[in-house]
Amino acid sequence: MNPTAPRRICVFCGSSRGDDPAFVSAARAVGQAIAARGDQLVYGGGGIGLMGIVADAVLEAGGMAIGVIPAPLATREVAHGSLTELIVVETMHERKAKMAELADAFLALPGGFGTFDELFEILTWAQLGIHRQPVGLLNVAGYFDPLLRLVEQAINRGFVAPGHRDFLFYSESVADWFDQLDHHRAPDLPRRWIELRDV
Repeated sequence: MNPTAPRRICVFCGSSRGDDPAFVSAARAVGQAIAARGDQLVYGGGGIGLMGIVADAVLEAGGMAIGVIPAPLATREVAHGSLTELIVVETMHERKAKMAELADAFLALPGGFGTFDELFEILTWAQLGIHRQPVGLLNVAGYFDPLLRLVEQAINRGFVAPGHRDFLFYSESVADWFDQLDHHRAPDLPRRWIELRDV
């Protein structure tokens, strides 16, 4: 991956702020880093919670923020009002597909069921060879420790191949996460998935 080329970073994160100021600080730092690097934000289009904080930080630093939001949410005063571009789709499924289409890389910050859903779907797509983009998470204040243990459990119990661990990279540091992104190399796909993809 060329670290100098501008990229669209798709950020999955909560529509709430959570219970730790570290979550807010990390979301703001991610937005600032995206703008400082000349990258662009792609995200769920909300103006609330960590979602809004990331977008505000990008925009305040002079960057570009592209939101994708389902129409029912856009009419409930949830949508961010000052984005570079707001794409309104019909369903949550369309939202995820559109964000994936636009993104060059994916980053999960702390969030709830929606964040978990988005992260694991995009990981599954990577595993199946549907995309070859980097997927990572920022483990703020140990938030994702249980999830990372679950991944290890799935590997140890034979439900995830050990080599598939490399489809997800993570860090506790914003700077280190972006450094890993710059040096990311997509893992090799198992032959069976390549064959299925090419059918």
